[in-house]
Amino acid sequence: MSPGSELGAFLRAHRDRVRPEDVGVSAHGRRRVPGLRREEVARLAGLSAQYYLRLEQGRDHHPSAQVLDALARALDLDAEATAYLHDLATPVRTTPAHHGEHVRDGIRQFVLSRTDVPAVVMNRYQDVLVANSLAAALSPVNLPGGNALRAVFLDPAVRAMYDGDDQAWERVAATMVAGIRALAGPESRDRRLAELVGELSLHSAEFSRLWARHEVATCPGGRVVLTHPRVGRMELNYEKLAISGTRGQQLLLFHAAPDDESARSLGLLADLAHSGPSPATSLKETRC
Repeated sequence: MSPGSELGAFLRAHRDRVRPEDVGVSAHGRRRVPGLRREEVARLAGLSAQYYLRLEQGRDHHPSAQVLDALARALDLDAEATAYLHDLATPVRTTPAHHGEHVRDGIRQFVLSRTDVPAVVMNRYQDVLVANSLAAALSPVNLPGGNALRAVFLDPAVRAMYDGDDQAWERVAATMVAGIRALAGPESRDRRLAELVGELSLHSAEFSRLWARHEVATCPGGRVVLTHPRVGRMELNYEKLAISGTRGQQLLLFHAAPDDESARSLGLLADLAHSGPSPATSLKETRC
C-alpha cells in the first residue's frame, strides 16, 4: 500500500468511528455514513472539503504538521494515534528485510536465569526471541522462533486455548494488532511488517477486518486469567518493559500477587518446568 493510500485509509477508518454528537456535530436527519461526513471533518479541522477529499483519496501525500494536528483534533485521536498519523505523512524510508535480531547478552542472561517468573523477549513484530523454561511451561506460545500474532490468527491450537470464548479472543487479537501498528509503524516503511501483514491478510479474514480499523495503541501491562492443565487456574499480571537501545524489543514478565493462590500455582509450575513442555494452557481472559 502506498503512503498516500495508507493515510487515506487511516483517515476514513477513524472518521467512520467518530460519533457526531461526541464532537459537537448535529446528527439529526438521515445519515449515509456511520461516523462523520468528509465535509464535517474538513469543517472541524478548518480545511476545505476539496483538500480533505484529496487527502482521503491519496492525492496529497505530505500535509503539514499543522494540518495533521488539526485532523487529529477533529477525529479525537489520542497521542499514539496522532504520532502514527504524522508518521504516515512523512517521506518513506523503507527498512531492509528482516534477517534475525540480536538480544543483548545481559538481557538474555537475565531471562534465562530467572526461575521464579515467566520471562519472554519479543520484538516489534511480536516474534519470540528469548524465553525461559517457566515461560515455556506456562504456554507453548512462548517458545522462541514463533510469532505471537501469526499464532493467534492462524494456529487452531492457539485459538482453542480460549475455550470457545470469542469475545476474549477478539480482545486479545485487537490489542495485538493495535500494538504491532504502534511498535512497527506504517507497513509501507517496513518490508518485514508488509510481509507479515500480507500473509495474515491472505489467510485470515478476521485479521484483515481488525487491520482495516487502523487502531494504534500499546498495552504496557494487564491481567490474564488462565487454566493450566498441570496447576489449574491462575490469575497473573503481566508487564511489558521496553528494552532501551533496541528498535521495539520488549521484555514480557508474568507475576502473581504475593501470598495468592496463583503465586503458589506459579511456584508449583516452576518446580515442574524442568520436566519439559507442558500441555496447552487454556487462556480465559486478557485485558489491558
